[in-house]
Amino acid sequence: MTADPHDVTLELERLRGSVESGFARLDGRLDLLAQRDDQTDKRLDEHDRRLDTLERARWPLPSLAALVGAAGCALSVWQLTR
Repeated sequence: MTADPHDVTLELERLRGSVESGFARLDGRLDLLAQRDDQTDKRLDEHDRRLDTLERARWPLPSLAALVGAAGCALSVWQLTR
């Protein structure tokens, strides 16, 4: 039992079309994943910048608390010696 060469050619062409459409879908999905990855990287960079800004704005608070404590101590000593 031999297959007709025309039928084999037709089936191979259909298979080729199926494979091409599958690769096109897969390529589209990969492009979407790459785009989402880029967006996630941008969001992480933005969050890092915001966190750095908050950390820089927060650093004087402990120094200010120590200064106020020292001033209170100095004021107490001044009142005791007066």
